[in-house]
Amino acid sequence: MNPALRSGAAFRCMHQICAVALFISSAAFACDYPDEGTMPLHRALTKVKLLPETEAWQAEKRKAGEQVQFRLLLEKEAWFNRKCHWTVEAVAKDEVWRRFYVSPDGKSLLIDYATSLPAGEAPPKPTRPAAPKAAKP
Repeated sequence: MNPALRSGAAFRCMHQICAVALFISSAAFACDYPDEGTMPLHRALTKVKLLPETEAWQAEKRKAGEQVQFRLLLEKEAWFNRKCHWTVEAVAKDEVWRRFYVSPDGKSLLIDYATSLPAGEAPPKPTRPAAPKAAKP
């Protein structure tokens, strides 16, 4: 038997290869970051902060003396309609009020109402059902 196999060298090598493969595959699925400096980050947070429901929530929380935070989680991207979105959380008293998903280019903003609903309550129905778009030939 090969002494390297007995000593476990091949096993360690195999784990290093797996670790590199996992790193490469996870990096391949991350959202592309636009070459605009920190503007995409500011744009994503501003789009969320300026929503009427978010402004009302902020005013209510600040009036109650609570601090409000908006967390942009770049490591928690989500894919909707084949487009990558960053996760933005609106937080007060270490509790997530609502989660938002903003595309890095700022053209898409989705709201996760389920993050703030009491148990058993359904999210509001969309005003227009989302119909899949036909692929262009």
